Amino acid sequence: MSVICISTPTISLAPMAGASDHAMRVICKNHGADFCTTEMISAKAWCLGDKKTRALAMIGADEAPTAIQLFGRDPETIAKAAGYAAESVVPPAAIDINMGCPAPKIVKNGEGSALMREPMLAAEIVRAAVRALSGTNIPVTVKMRSGFENSPSGKNARELALLCEDAGCSLITVHGRTREAMYSPPVDLDIIKEVKSAVSIPVIGNGDVKSGTDALKMLEYTGCDGIAVGRAALGNPWIFEEIKCTLSGKKFIPPTKSERISCAISHTDALVAEKGERVGTFEARKHIAWYIHGLRGAPQVRDKIMRTESYTEMKEIIKSFDN
Repeated sequence: MSVICISTPTISLAPMAGASDHAMRVICKNHGADFCTTEMISAKAWCLGDKKTRALAMIGADEAPTAIQLFGRDPETIAKAAGYAAESVVPPAAIDINMGCPAPKIVKNGEGSALMREPMLAAEIVRAAVRALSGTNIPVTVKMRSGFENSPSGKNARELALLCEDAGCSLITVHGRTREAMYSPPVDLDIIKEVKSAVSIPVIGNGDVKSGTDALKMLEYTGCDGIAVGRAALGNPWIFEEIKCTLSGKKFIPPTKSERISCAISHTDALVAEKGERVGTFEARKHIAWYIHGLRGAPQVRDKIMRTESYTEMKEIIKSFDN
């Protein structure tokens, strides 16, 4: 088992499909994220040589440490993709296996959270990835949910965590909801606590951490080694600063309207630089909407942004909102 070195508590950016790309990861790192994980990446598509998949898996030197998250259900394919990842120009800090995605199209293929219904296969996937990375210093980690179904027997995170640890997993992130619950509240802190008590490897808690107070509550109640922030970081990279201020007893000063707009522009610039004007402008729309959410006049600005396809016009709309 390779050892993953993390600060305790570590505050990380969770993987989010269609959001946690390089541009977002760099911004979050600059605002205090200790660790990031890529969007989930299809091991099968990578092994088939898909160019878009390879691009998603690229890690920049400006964002380390970052893990690459793979999804799939075939141990050999996961192992092969893990081997490709190890050969990257900037190698990942870890290979994270997705056992938590609740999306119907993923679950339908027996991937993501569906693997929680097949714990022995899930463990074999971990074991295959660990073998593929032997000789490297890249550990294998796992992100799972509390279980697949809401029933007591369906919440098998503890069982799966023990199997993954035995297979060579170096760290486990637990989202305190079942697949059946999707993103509905509440988050089950007891299952995170149960996993932490069962294994000897680090455990990261995940789910509905929207503030420094939420993070502190999860850490104190579960005893977990860190927090993975997902949706609360969308348009709000300051969440990492807030959490760290809360944990250190310091006062957090929220960003001003101008700071939020400035960050939205920087994020847009980064997306356009990395993905080209057409794709970058299109993808920037949702991020800008997240950045300005809650500000007076934001709905009208969002409507204008959603209608434009011009990078220049989009920036002008945002800048004029700051006046």
